[in-house]
Parts: sequence; structure tokens; C-alpha cells
Amino acid sequence: MRTRTIVSLAAAAVLLFADPASAAATAAGSPGIGDAYYPTYGNGGYDVSHYDVRLKYQPATDRLEGTTTILATATQDLSRFDLDFALDVSEVLVDGRPAKFAATGEQELEITPAAPLAKGQRTTVVVRYAGTPSAVSRYGFTAWLRTPDGGVAAGEPEAAWWWFPSNDHPSDKATFDVSVLVPDGTQVISNGDLVSQSSKIGWTRWNWRQNKPQATYLATLAVGRFDITRSTSPGGIPVLNAYSRDLGDNDGAARASVERTGELADWLSGLFGPYAFGSVGGYVPNVRTGYALENQTRVFYSPRQFSRGSNTSVVVHELAHQWFGDTVSVRRWSEIWLNEGFATYAQWLWSEHEGEGTAQELADWVYSSHPADDPFWSVKPGDPGADHQFDGAVYDRGALALQALRTEVGDDAFFRILKGWPAEYRYGSATIADFRRFAEQVSGRPLGDLLQTWLYTPARPARGAVPSPAAPGARPAAGPAEPRSWAKIHAVQEH
Repeated sequence: MRTRTIVSLAAAAVLLFADPASAAATAAGSPGIGDAYYPTYGNGGYDVSHYDVRLKYQPATDRLEGTTTILATATQDLSRFDLDFALDVSEVLVDGRPAKFAATGEQELEITPAAPLAKGQRTTVVVRYAGTPSAVSRYGFTAWLRTPDGGVAAGEPEAAWWWFPSNDHPSDKATFDVSVLVPDGTQVISNGDLVSQSSKIGWTRWNWRQNKPQATYLATLAVGRFDITRSTSPGGIPVLNAYSRDLGDNDGAARASVERTGELADWLSGLFGPYAFGSVGGYVPNVRTGYALENQTRVFYSPRQFSRGSNTSVVVHELAHQWFGDTVSVRRWSEIWLNEGFATYAQWLWSEHEGEGTAQELADWVYSSHPADDPFWSVKPGDPGADHQFDGAVYDRGALALQALRTEVGDDAFFRILKGWPAEYRYGSATIADFRRFAEQVSGRPLGDLLQTWLYTPARPARGAVPSPAAPGARPAAGPAEPRSWAKIHAVQEH
């Protein structure tokens, strides 16, 4: 999870009411992929299969120079197409030939190739660029986090624009090579496996590879001075973690939490099926943020996550996303329950495992903590709206929905659903409707009413996985006790 931003209403209106017939007539790819929450994010007309991102970065000045090569296939006849990007571009090549380009809107890089692309045509796009990421603001914010010794790209739903051009939407996943040249003594952290590094004339190049499809917002980059640890989980998963060398008082708690990544990934594999990637790990840079983010294979943690001591629950949440959000990604941002509800429920299962409160006790606590007139119940986890995409109700009511499902279908079917879902849509994207169909197939039960009640009804459910409510608007006189795990579970939402 992390924070979110709101696209300007004016930009949204332009895209929502654009004439589709006119767009088709010009054979130009749309400047948005069609997501109702973020109309300008992503692009139409092509599908990316691979990003090769080659950078040079100077931590002292925050100067970044780059060349990104994109391998894509046109999904329509294209006279023009867009990429999402915010830095200054000096050159664009399409299939080796110079292309016209222009920066439009907040983050659109509009490209006109020398020759139109035919539907089904494979194409290679090269973009050369440079800039100071921390000085670039879009929609009133920057997703590039400056640190005392470098910078970090880690954000949801957007972060890519500040370091590589892309089709920035989780429905278009691709493999990645990320190669970064930095001064000797500086480390680079990214997704996947560190395949090589070499030094020459005072500079070191770090080469990372993510060989499984990855959403663009899950691509991460961290440059600074890190202590890097390597190990292998008991189940055989390679683990790489990294910690800024200036975390101060939070250093011990951060390591005591994140160094358990291998153990926790193995435990989650028992619940959700085999881990789908080649390595796992996390990093803790010296930033002032308070959120964590499930970057594929390399989770970002803010030091503040550990300011009150170690917290394995936060690690469980972000690692659970490797199955729910990373292996299977959302097809639209409105489907965010498929990410956050499931990752939160993984924390409830960890609480059960640790003897700090069962999932049922946590469900009872959440339900009783929010009387019927609490705005908590007005948020629909299955379609919360862009303004409430990361609202606490998406997490907590989202987990309640899963406990209701568990109660309805029984433990055997429920855990077969949790384990089968990541395998069914592995390396792809899916919707809540897809999940309903899959859960009904596994359980043999109709689940439409249950999911409608818990995910789409803006009111406190009167039945399901929890006791009957007291009078409307009233808090029970003697509600359930707060589970011991609750404070650490809830810390995921604090940022």
C-alpha cells in the first residue's frame, strides 16, 4: 500500500468525453488507457513486453540521465502513440528512425513515428532523457524521494514517470532490465536479481533483471549507501535486503523485522501457493515517509514503520502482495480490494499463527469498532472511488469480506480459493468479477449476494462473519476485547 493522488478533474473530463470515432479516424493511440479512476494514466494502442532502462545518476546533485528501450506490439493501426513520462526528452527513435515528439498534458510524451505502425507490428522505441527528478512536480506532487545520499522511486499508483517512460498502468505488465551507473561506494537497489556489477574510473554499474511480468508502479529504484544482506530461505528462495546506513534508532527494529522476510515468504507460500518470482527481499532507505509498498520482489519500507519497535505484521502484509497485487495485478484501479483486502487478511492469518488474535476475533473487533452511522461503512471496498482508494475501510472492511467468505464456504474451500487464485491468473491481471467466478467454481456456491453485501453496499452489513449488530448507530456496551495484534496490523495504514 501507499498514498494516492487525484487526477485533475479537467483532464479527466477531456478524456472521458473525447470522441472515440475521431480518435479511431486518426489512428492515434489514446492518451489514457481507460481507467475511470485515473483517466490520463496509461495509454492505448500498444502493449509493452519489455523495458530496458539504462541510467547514470549522480547522488550529490540528483542529476539523472537515461536511455530507455521499450519493446512493444501495436494493438491497432497507429499514426501516433503516447508514453507516460515527466523528465526532459532529447531524442526518440522508433524502429531506429527519428520520431517527432512533444510533451503534452501533465505526463504525456506524444510520439509520432516516421512511418505508421500496423496492428500486430512489433516495434522498438528508444527514448533519451535527463533531468532532476526531485525538482519535477506533476499533479502537485513528486514521487521521487530524495535521501541524504541519493534518491528513491517508490509510489502507488504512480512513480515510473520520474525515472523511465512507460505505459503506466497495471494492466500492461512487462519484464525489466535496469542498469544504473553511480559513483563508486554507492549502491543501487531494484527489482528481481542483481545479475552483475562492474567498476571503472570511479563509477560502478549495477545491472538488475526482473524476468517475470511486472506492473510499472511496482518497478522501484533506490540509490544510496546501503548495507546489503543476502541469504536463502529454508524453502530455497534467495533473499536480498538493504538498509540505509543512517537509520539511527530505527535500524535495529527495521532489521529485526525485514530480516525475517525469508521465513515469512515460506510461511505465506504454504497458504497461497509457491512463490512466483526468483528472489524476495526489502529495503529501508532514510526517507521521511511513513508508508510501505509492495514493489515486486523488493519491498520498500519507511523507517517510521519501525519507530515503535519491530513489526513482522507489516512485512507479512507487503509480502502477501507478492501473490495478491504482484503475481496477479488489478485490471482497473477500482479493483484495489484484490490487493489490499487480501494483504490485510494475511496479517489476520499471521495473528492467528502467532496466537495474538484469531481472524474471527479481529473481524469482531473491526465490526464492533464502527457503529452503523460511522462513515467507515460508506466506503465500498469493491469500488471505493479514487478519493478513497487507500481508505482504511478498503483494508479492514476488505478483510471482513474475506472472513465472511471463509464463514460462508468453510475453511477447506476458502484456503483452496486463496491458494488457487494466484495460480489461475499468474503473471496477469484480473477483476473482482473474475475472483467471484473462480471462488464460485472452487466452492460450488453462489457468492453474488455475499460479495455485493460486503464489497458494494455502502452500509453496515447486518449478517455475515460477525455477531448481529446492536441498535443502529450504537456501539455495543460490552464489545470484544482488542486483539493483541491490532496495533501492529493497523500500522500498515499509518502514513
